[in-house]
Amino acid sequence: MGIEILQTTPLPPAVEEILQRDYQVHRLWQAPDRGALLGEVAGRVRGLVTSGSVGADRSLIEALPKLEIISSFGVGYDPIDIDCAKERGVIVTNTPDVLTDDVADIAMVLLLSVMRRIPQGDQFVRQGLWARGKFPLTDKMGGKVMGIVGLGRIGQAIARRAEPFGIEIRYFGPRRKDSVPYRYYDNLVAMAKDVDILMIACPGGKETAGIVNAAVIEALGPKGYIVNIARGSVVDEPAMVKALVEKKIAGAGLDVFANEPHVPQELLTLDNVALAPHVGSATHETRRAMGELVLKNLAAHFAGQPVLTRVV
Repeated sequence: MGIEILQTTPLPPAVEEILQRDYQVHRLWQAPDRGALLGEVAGRVRGLVTSGSVGADRSLIEALPKLEIISSFGVGYDPIDIDCAKERGVIVTNTPDVLTDDVADIAMVLLLSVMRRIPQGDQFVRQGLWARGKFPLTDKMGGKVMGIVGLGRIGQAIARRAEPFGIEIRYFGPRRKDSVPYRYYDNLVAMAKDVDILMIACPGGKETAGIVNAAVIEALGPKGYIVNIARGSVVDEPAMVKALVEKKIAGAGLDVFANEPHVPQELLTLDNVALAPHVGSATHETRRAMGELVLKNLAAHFAGQPVLTRVV
């Protein structure tokens, strides 16, 4: 029968094909009755394939007594109950590095879009408004100071892209990184006061939930911009929306939201935002590479070898 895998979410077709070829796969999201499927297969499932948006909560992990590995499609793993996985001795893997460049690219696209009002300019041309007058002036990126919240792989890739624009980099995180030349802050409000752009690139999860709060947003001020390509949970979304509506900050570029795919109605009507549907890693090449890493982690584990990208 082969090794049995529980899959919680669709993956790219090429990955699905190999997964189906190499394992006996049970597709949880397609089950008419999830409970019935789990009742039938739970005692035989040795691997769980999920994603950084779907995850695996305690109830699901504890329902799989033979579970050995959770192989997650995505770099973020906050929806996975890591504490439960540790307690049960379950390996958790993710797909870092392969999506770094694409996410950093989207961060810069959103920054350019909101500061230079690219979506609004597009509509200005399409709606025939150009013939009636000139498009309003926008803000220059060069000479601005960017404060990056979370200077990990993606944060550093964003910094490398921002510097050629003439942007000065600073950063906030749990600890100073001696390998980088940028100014470090251990206080997020203090950094927000000193920067023009707050670039959010930290992991999600309970440790970072709501750290970009009303006080941080207020400190950023009316000329400041927020760009979030991390997780919607990192930002106090109602406080950010209120600040955007009241022009307490200049604008925001957002690829992630607190309750995806549902976006606050106010954001849909504002002209000082650029919005994207959580597509940081959504290129053909990167999604293929992510899927391959999911498969490689499974194959390594079941061959008795170390997994490639272990979280716990």
